[in-house]
Amino acid sequence: MLMPKKTRYRKVQKGRVGGRSKGARTLAFGEYGLVVTEPGRIDSRQIESIRITISRKLGKDGKMYIRMFPDKSVTKKPAETRMGKGKGNPEQWVFVAKRGRVICEIGNMTKDQARDILRGAACKLPLRTRFVEKNQLLAMDI
Repeated sequence: MLMPKKTRYRKVQKGRVGGRSKGARTLAFGEYGLVVTEPGRIDSRQIESIRITISRKLGKDGKMYIRMFPDKSVTKKPAETRMGKGKGNPEQWVFVAKRGRVICEIGNMTKDQARDILRGAACKLPLRTRFVEKNQLLAMDI
């Protein structure tokens, strides 16, 4: 699973996920991509699932760019534990995806192939996404 090598703090606060993304709002590497249309959290297992799904269908000629990394820890208390006695231990790592963020890109293929591949990847995500092209993204307001 993906996780940071080192963090400043072991446990972080939950925070709120609303609003628009500050960065990664345009396609930088590939010609086609997936853009998040609603805020949410993406688990490190889901990111790995997306990577495997895309790489299986991509072939040798296509290029894949994953533009997200799980850098926030989510804690969980053990089962059947009474209230109190502090915060639980880190259980998983998540990426906080805000609206308008490009989360993955692919290149070196036709539009129909790219749409099919990214549709399969979008099914693995817990939030809604939109397929975009390089020239289309500049005019779109998410």
